[in-house]
Amino acid sequence: MFDIAPTELLVLGAVALVVIPPKDLPKAMRLAGQWIGRARGMARQFRSGFDDMIRESEFQEMEKKWKAENERIMREFPATPDQAMLMAPVPQDDSTPESEDALAMTTEMAPVEATPAPKRKTPAKPRAAAARKPTAKKPAAKRAKP
Repeated sequence: MFDIAPTELLVLGAVALVVIPPKDLPKAMRLAGQWIGRARGMARQFRSGFDDMIRESEFQEMEKKWKAENERIMREFPATPDQAMLMAPVPQDDSTPESEDALAMTTEMAPVEATPAPKRKTPAKPRAAAARKPTAKKPAAKRAKP
């Protein structure tokens, strides 16, 4: 996007050194870095938004192709009444098992017991707190009475 050669950066640095006093140079460089960071952030946001739009249009194109292909397949192979019966779900009675195998599986399975969660260790003290040593108070010296 912004093509700046290293020689151009050196020229800009030399001009900045001449124009900006040395004590204000770090502030100026920091400000320039912030501007460059903002410009890069805006460019990144624009690019990601543009990529999202492209990706969305590609999804729409693929969806159109899939729909057209699905319609073509449905025209070539129309559904017959026999196929419709085969594909229809069979209503099942909830009170009886589907087969003898299902009944055998339900009776043979052992109950699962819940295991207690492992105990966690207490968290260690932060290093900063561990580095500080408590100071012990020294007893006050007793003065002799005159």
